Amino acid sequence: MSIQKRIVFTMGGKGGVGKTGTMVALAERFDANEIPCTLLDLDTENKARGSLTHYFNGASTKVNINTPAGLDVFVDMLENGASIILADMGSGSGQIAADWFNAMYEDVAVVGAVFTAVGIVTPDPASVESILAWASRLQDRVQYLIVENADSPLAEFTYWQSSEQAVRFREVFHPVVLHMDFRLAELENPARQHGVKLSQIAERKAAIDELRRASLVMRAQSYRRRLFAEFDQAKAVLLP
Repeated sequence: MSIQKRIVFTMGGKGGVGKTGTMVALAERFDANEIPCTLLDLDTENKARGSLTHYFNGASTKVNINTPAGLDVFVDMLENGASIILADMGSGSGQIAADWFNAMYEDVAVVGAVFTAVGIVTPDPASVESILAWASRLQDRVQYLIVENADSPLAEFTYWQSSEQAVRFREVFHPVVLHMDFRLAELENPARQHGVKLSQIAERKAAIDELRRASLVMRAQSYRRRLFAEFDQAKAVLLP
């Protein structure tokens, strides 16, 4: 079967680990490579800030997957949208997302769509447990991309690297594992507050004065370069 669509979605569960930030950066990487993608904001809490809609405005479609109409919108996007769909789940959406996935998987897979589940781990064991819980539902119906998000300068991922359950997950499902650097709060906080993307800061296009400082621009350029290089290692699970 030829692959027609790649659906990349974040595994919900624990909040505050960097799911949306990862998807924003991934969308920026596609844009830099002139690869079309459709952005779907599946956060059912309808947050004004911290969602794909906050960063991309009209370029991201808000979809409530907890309704039959929401499922229909998603299927229509598969029919008419770009060959890559980036879908960002809200926190705590485990059962909702499982129902969403189970409802559409067979019909969508038969037309050549494949899924990549993106999980974000931090030094907090709860972030790892969230991914393991999702994997118990998704099993081998998806490919896995795991991003180690350093939430401090000296972050250690001991539980993710050493716990028996996490080791077993890696042995069974062979996820692609990437690393995302820790970002200074003076850059990350205003960027999140105002919905400013990393590339806007790196290219001096941010309208926020505090994000136009030369030191922050240089840091943004460095963060973006390293993060884009990480994404380039995961083409097998990110492209159709």
